[in-house]
Amino acid sequence: MRTAVPWVSTAGIEFGEITTERAVAVLPDRSDQHNHVGGPHAAVIFGLGETASGAVGLAAFASAGAVATPLVVRSEIGYVKLARGDLRAEAILTRPAGEVLAELEGGTRPEFAVEVAITDGSGRETTRMTVVWTLRPNRAPEQAVE
Repeated sequence: MRTAVPWVSTAGIEFGEITTERAVAVLPDRSDQHNHVGGPHAAVIFGLGETASGAVGLAAFASAGAVATPLVVRSEIGYVKLARGDLRAEAILTRPAGEVLAELEGGTRPEFAVEVAITDGSGRETTRMTVVWTLRPNRAPEQAVE
């Protein structure tokens, strides 16, 4: 992730468990990322959640990397409580990867949702989000638009 998405290093995101069904990403508390009330800025929280969702998506669909590119289609986020301290995002793939890959192989552009729960330094859930991704089939070089 750090190589593919340089922002991950800039933000300071660290990774815990990453499997084809679940990923955990952690963002240590940094005062330069705070908002006007002393907690992590909403954009930082969103970035952590989206990054965790991408990590599980990349793990689940690594085998399709030569033929498709994962892209975010849409997302929804709910800030439930003011976050304080370090943040931990747990992302869960909501569809079996094989089902999504079968759609891709069948010629459709599949979508899959990743549910993300974000907790703060005290372990309280502060944010819930859903990120919907697609696997966009790669174009052959002669079809690419410049």
